[in-house]
Amino acid sequence: MEHPGFFNRAGPFSLGLVSETVGAEVGANASLDTQVIDVRPLDDAGYGDLSFIDNPKYLPALEKTSAAACIIAPKFVRKLPSETAALTMREPYRGFARAIALFYPESLRPKTAGPAGQAVSEGVHPTAVLEDNVIVEPGAIVGSEAHIGCGTTIAAGAVVGYRVYIGRDSYIGPNASVTHALIGNNVVIHAGVAIGQDGFGFAMGRDGHMKVPQIGRVVIQDDVEIGANSTVDRGALRDTIIGEGTKIDNLVQIGHNVVVGRHCIIVSQTGISGSSELGDFVALGGQVGVVGHLKIGAGAQIAGSSNVRGDVPAGARWGGTPAKPVRLWFRELTLLRQLAERKDVKIDKEEGGDGA
Repeated sequence: MEHPGFFNRAGPFSLGLVSETVGAEVGANASLDTQVIDVRPLDDAGYGDLSFIDNPKYLPALEKTSAAACIIAPKFVRKLPSETAALTMREPYRGFARAIALFYPESLRPKTAGPAGQAVSEGVHPTAVLEDNVIVEPGAIVGSEAHIGCGTTIAAGAVVGYRVYIGRDSYIGPNASVTHALIGNNVVIHAGVAIGQDGFGFAMGRDGHMKVPQIGRVVIQDDVEIGANSTVDRGALRDTIIGEGTKIDNLVQIGHNVVVGRHCIIVSQTGISGSSELGDFVALGGQVGVVGHLKIGAGAQIAGSSNVRGDVPAGARWGGTPAKPVRLWFRELTLLRQLAERKDVKIDKEEGGDGA
């Protein structure tokens, strides 16, 4: 059965109304009466959909998009397919934030136990579906239209949100929060984990930072384990995905739209920024930082305390800040140590030597 989604879509709206709402200028060849049905990423948009581009990294996707219209900066208009109407403005990301709020007016407020005006006083909401042998411990909340599979335990103080699906033989730990998410079988979520909250999306500008509504989901596949007090943000437009068999340590932050492959290892205090992708069997050591919109290839290993600022090839072993191939990193460290140990190298005390 297809999941009904977490946010109700408004519209359709005319292209003229959309352009007025976002503050964009419509291209000369576009009809203001064109009906816009939904908002989608460039590579997923089709007839009737609105998309946007703000990052030049996605220009190849722009050239292939099938979107009916695109919010776009003037400098990128020449890359737009002829069938796609241009909504030009100086700050496309801010415009797209307004567009999402138009189509999904409820999305600026998270849905936890149920939709607006519908409260869960205690325990399990009457519209929730619990299969056989489900355990809901004292103080736990199961929201409206949630579905929990056979043999799953919802520990004391946990919150399972509106329309959340949890598979069979899973465990949701004490004081964990699961909203806007679809969870597989044999998943273990430890105490204090937060899944499905807003991604950190703000369109920065001179007049302040505009919140970008986050209408995606979190999808956690079978046999995943997530350590205590880790967080997984829901996607902005597409889903945040944690692949089958992946093991995540305590205190890990996974941003919106991140895709983690199958059987990955992510160690404590690691942070993965939005829209990055990890292939299968990737291993990240403790305190690794991954910049947004990157790809780490299958089987790659990143040493602890490294900062990844560029794409990593499959099977590579990288380390350092910024991260680089391990052999180059070790060579760099060796040369720096040898330079520091040379007696003929003088360091001015005013430059930070002894006694400064």
